[in-house]
Amino acid sequence: MKELLIRELTYFWYYFYIQLYQIAGYWVLGMVLGSVISVFGKEKIHQMFASMQDKKLGALGVIPASLLGIASPLCMYGTIPITASFANKGMEEDWIAAFMMSSILLNPQLLFYSAALGPTALIIRFVSCLVCGAVAGLCVRIFYKKKKFFTFTAFEKNESHDTDPNLFIRLLKNIGRNIKATALYFLIGVALSALFQRYVPPDAMAALFGRNRGFGLLMAATIGVPLYVCGGGTIPLLMGWLQTGMSMGSAASFMITGPATKITNLGAVKIVLGIKNFAIYIAFTIVFALLSGFFVDYVLRIGA
Repeated sequence: MKELLIRELTYFWYYFYIQLYQIAGYWVLGMVLGSVISVFGKEKIHQMFASMQDKKLGALGVIPASLLGIASPLCMYGTIPITASFANKGMEEDWIAAFMMSSILLNPQLLFYSAALGPTALIIRFVSCLVCGAVAGLCVRIFYKKKKFFTFTAFEKNESHDTDPNLFIRLLKNIGRNIKATALYFLIGVALSALFQRYVPPDAMAALFGRNRGFGLLMAATIGVPLYVCGGGTIPLLMGWLQTGMSMGSAASFMITGPATKITNLGAVKIVLGIKNFAIYIAFTIVFALLSGFFVDYVLRIGA
């Protein structure tokens, strides 16, 4: 029994070490660059979004709004007070929807993490999140033209943590907060990936996510709901799944439903949407995730 335990622990450490070696650099790079953007670029990004009010962009405004949402390094509880202030100043709700949706799905730090999945998955993640934000904005513009979609009264502007007068110390503090927020989930993700590689046969993963792609898309969109806790923690899992048969379309579906239904994001979104619009948000997320996966697998046929 003791020998068996030692053997299994040895195997686990081997898979854990290999996975950690492959992805740790992306995690560190993502944290550092994400903190640099947060400390030195956050205000500029939000100023650019605010300046959109002076431009007559119409429906096309959802595209730059979605791009700026991806560029914003704030979490959802930091994003909502910012957008609330924009809404109070008369910002178009469709632009706010595009900004918030893409901000939920992707941020600079997670984008850098995702480079570990390879250039194809990185591009798919960026484009799908950008399009999802833009489409969400267009839906609000079309279906909520004469009524309010958001209710921001429960949120007040959060106090910024990046206030140290010494820029270098400010950056180090931001990196420290990122490590505290993501390190545990990142290591859990690596550990889960190691367990998958050790105990789940590649054929089983291929059968679940690869061979029957329609079912795989549904499964990926579904497991994204309970499994997604932290973006950095899911990158090792996705990396392992893609290596063992997961289709790129299934990965695309997971990368949409996962962050969109992350429990902390859901709590914030529910407050500003209300029950009815919150249900619409969930339905939109799942439908868009499935359509994105279908497009990647059956139209683009990436990895086919």
